[in-house]
Amino acid sequence: CSSMYSRCATNQCFLFHLLNSFAGQPGSWRHCLYFLSNSRNEYVMMYSLTVFENLVNKMWVGVASGDKAELRSCLPKLLLSQHALLPFFIRNKLCKVIVDIGRQDWPMFYHDFFSNTLQLVQSPSLAPLGLVLLKMTSEELVCPREDLSVARKEELKKLLLDQIPTVLNLLTGILETVWDKHSVAVTTPPPSPTSREPGELLTPMVLEAESGALCLLALECLAHLFSWIPLSSSITPSLLASIFHFARFGCQTGQMVGHAERARLGVMAMNCINELMCKNCVPVDFEEFLLRMFQQTFYLLQRLTNTHSHSNTHTVKSRLQELDESYVEKFTDFLRLFVSVHLRRIESNAQFPLVEFLALLFKYTFNQPNHEGYLACLDIWSIFLDYLTTKIRSRLADSDSVINRYKDALVLLLREVLNRIQFRLNQSQLEELDDETLDDDQQTEWQRYLRQSLEVVARVMELLPSQTFSVLFPVLQEDLDIYLGLQQFIVRSGTTGRRLNITAEADCRKLHCALRDLSSLLQAVGRLAEFFTGDVFSARFNDALAIVQRLVEVSCYGSQISLYDVEMAVPSVLKPDLIDVHAQSLAALQAYSHWLAQFCSEVQRQQDQTQFVDLIRSSMAATTPLINAKVPEKLLLSACHLLVSMATTVRPVFLVSLPAAQNIFNLITENHNHRLPQEAHVLVCRALSNMLLLPWPSLPEAEQQWQSRSANHTRLLSSLTQQYRLLPRPPSHHPNTVIQQTLCVLKDLVDSISGEATKSRQICYHSLQESVQVTLALFPLFIQQPDVTDEMLSFFLTLFQALRVQMGVAFTEQIIQTFLSMFTREQLAVSILQEGSSGSKAVEKFLKILQVVVQEPGQTFKPLLPSILSLCLDQVYPIVAERSCPDVKAEMFELLFQILHQNWRFFFKSSVLSSVQRSGAEELMENQAQFITAMQAFGQSFLQPDIHIFKQNLSYLEVLNTKHKLYHRKLFRNTMLFHFINVLLQVLLHKSHDLLQDDITLALYNMAAVDFPAFYSSFLPEFLNGCQGLDPHQRTTLARNFTPERDLPSFSQGVYRIVNDLRFYRLCNGSLPAGTLKL
Repeated sequence: CSSMYSRCATNQCFLFHLLNSFAGQPGSWRHCLYFLSNSRNEYVMMYSLTVFENLVNKMWVGVASGDKAELRSCLPKLLLSQHALLPFFIRNKLCKVIVDIGRQDWPMFYHDFFSNTLQLVQSPSLAPLGLVLLKMTSEELVCPREDLSVARKEELKKLLLDQIPTVLNLLTGILETVWDKHSVAVTTPPPSPTSREPGELLTPMVLEAESGALCLLALECLAHLFSWIPLSSSITPSLLASIFHFARFGCQTGQMVGHAERARLGVMAMNCINELMCKNCVPVDFEEFLLRMFQQTFYLLQRLTNTHSHSNTHTVKSRLQELDESYVEKFTDFLRLFVSVHLRRIESNAQFPLVEFLALLFKYTFNQPNHEGYLACLDIWSIFLDYLTTKIRSRLADSDSVINRYKDALVLLLREVLNRIQFRLNQSQLEELDDETLDDDQQTEWQRYLRQSLEVVARVMELLPSQTFSVLFPVLQEDLDIYLGLQQFIVRSGTTGRRLNITAEADCRKLHCALRDLSSLLQAVGRLAEFFTGDVFSARFNDALAIVQRLVEVSCYGSQISLYDVEMAVPSVLKPDLIDVHAQSLAALQAYSHWLAQFCSEVQRQQDQTQFVDLIRSSMAATTPLINAKVPEKLLLSACHLLVSMATTVRPVFLVSLPAAQNIFNLITENHNHRLPQEAHVLVCRALSNMLLLPWPSLPEAEQQWQSRSANHTRLLSSLTQQYRLLPRPPSHHPNTVIQQTLCVLKDLVDSISGEATKSRQICYHSLQESVQVTLALFPLFIQQPDVTDEMLSFFLTLFQALRVQMGVAFTEQIIQTFLSMFTREQLAVSILQEGSSGSKAVEKFLKILQVVVQEPGQTFKPLLPSILSLCLDQVYPIVAERSCPDVKAEMFELLFQILHQNWRFFFKSSVLSSVQRSGAEELMENQAQFITAMQAFGQSFLQPDIHIFKQNLSYLEVLNTKHKLYHRKLFRNTMLFHFINVLLQVLLHKSHDLLQDDITLALYNMAAVDFPAFYSSFLPEFLNGCQGLDPHQRTTLARNFTPERDLPSFSQGVYRIVNDLRFYRLCNGSLPAGTLKL
């Protein structure tokens, strides 16, 4: 057998076949018992145990009772006699087989299974073996697989719960015995955690390897038991004290003998504590017990962060660095659970010193040995700050007293978090963070670190706005002074060049740190913008004005002296720093666009608008010089985004008339040779379009100057689309670039005004009209070029979503008919079958357009419904039905759902109310064949493996039932209902879509609720009669156990029971020897 792993593949296949054949023979287990008893070959022993495992789990029902008794006797004896000689994985496999037998037969046929395990646990020499069996029993009996009936699962859990007090007492005894045996004189923890100096830690002299291993097994057992047993009096104070004794091991540092083993015990003890902490459902009489737990943990936290008067704070960090990394992680997990789950229970308890706890948490947080640990602690502070904010909102009357209690701690937290993001204070640590590789959230390690830090700053700002401002602004000012002072170091270089005259290495390093910090602090200032708007605008106006004026000043300074264009020492470091500061100053100013918009509304009512006008004029002066193809892209895009915000959010009346704005209009409309990069070009076009289209706030309609703005907008779009509109037909060259660039701009312009007033959309469509006509004329010419088709359909989709009313019925119909005629079945097949290609995406866009059309209320587009239905059911569906095509299929079913949902009376003439009142009389129905085909398509999708389509379509049916009583309709009820129920039950039986169990069960309930009596009396017996692999008695039992309840929880339990037990019966029946008589 051992040679099979070194032979060729052919031999391996032959041997596997031979061994499987042998395992399936009746009585083969006897040979395996002999092999197990007499062979020392690991492969032979593992094979033998696999045969036993298969016998117990899949064939046990068919094993003769005498053979079962022999196995129940022989295998434990074999374990007891040979456990010390067996490799651990063989021993564990043998233990599992014995536990599997117990799962099947205890207590009826294997009455001493659990008592034998407990005896082993109590035996000094065999306790480790007993603990392995005990843990495995907890794992296998509490969460069994589907090889047991629901009744048996419930019985096992109840039987184990009855044993829990005894088990916990035994485990407590083991831990206490080892501790008492090996520890020096006991020093009890301080009676109150308010004690400044924690008591001396109990230090074991030498923990023997055997004792350590025994305790580790006991703690592993406890951890698993705690994962499922409820909080109760069985978890005694002495057990908790024992666990905390071993949790202290994790606090020990040093290189003494056995340190690693003690650290493992500390980790496992914390694991036990965290399992208890996870439980949100805490009985009232258990809260005192929780308090005791938190006091013990407070003591541990004191130990972890303890510093004596002669030491400094670095000692704490080095201490944490020396601890087992897993222990620190577990302890951080505990703190998170404490704050997120239990803080509300403990905060008001006078015996728990919460402020002192926060002080220790502060020390623990800011002495973490690595960045991940620090960010995990910041998460805890975020949870605490969220809790505090919620509490204050719910107790407005005494909010000041709540805030004052934590004020000092929060200011300290704020200062330290700000310190931690500054390079001048932590350069070596912060330089370790990767600022190039993007994670799944599209941010670098440094960006994630900064973002989490700024979120804490923002949460503190929400609670303490004035204090946060007074802490942040001076720090910002310090770095700003350095940046604004750079102008004096710029000297001439050659005839036209400029050079930054800072060359000393120390000065360059200092400048690098100041610029990195300024960039971070500008982001912090931008993040806080939301706290100056709304109801607090007037109260915090002066602070916000000071910030915005400073940001405008910095942005103007950067644009005037163009530091990105200056020669300098170490340009690879300083140039990106200077570009980033300039970009962040613009981004921070953009963040205050909502404040500027509110300022704009306020000054409309005042005579003096000088302050506001100056801010906008200066902002534009800072922005427009950067809108140039020669400017670094990062800076260019920041300027473009700020311009968009000025035009879209702030909307000052005078913006379009500013010389700076006029310069941008001229750049875009006249200078086609120096085109901006595509993303920047799109943003600038959006800004210019919005200046002309969006209504000015706080001005009456008569003063909006729509006529002149409309004319200007038409000229703008005429210039932007000139090349596109003049394309020859058919195209004489490859105009794809012109088409894609133009449509990208037009699509963005339309999308940006989709939610705006009717007048804005009317002007937009008027300017676009000729380009839309051109696009429709070009479409048939490019049907064989899927990338161009996709771009055109994206444009039309945006048009339909935003401007379909302005387009009018006739033109909309013309567009749809053009598309329908172009997307023949052959064309659809070519496009769809190239999955993920531009052609496939073009079909998705087309289906999305049709979704928009069929959702239009009224009768406007009803004449198109037959054609759309035909395309969906007769052309697209046959192509995708038996293929994967997930994206096209998802859009097709969405279209089908919208047709049914928005056009229900296309199929059912009567209203829901009248159909209910008619109570079973003939329903007026049209287009019945299409309705049946649509339902068959939905039903067919439930037989396929795509879980996303399954979930989507199930939710569509549920919506149709909620809104239109789909399941109650006579046609559905009489011809489809039981078919759908049958399919969904089969899906549950096959476990193919287990993630959707709850969704499927809810749908089954809603379908059965149409006629519960018929479901229980007619469908259920018919369904069970159709199920293969059951005998009549089992069918009767299954039907009887599905009690005819009508509430959702009971029905869900019934579905779970019938599905589980049906699988179990099939497994049992499949394991019976041929010719077995079933009673």
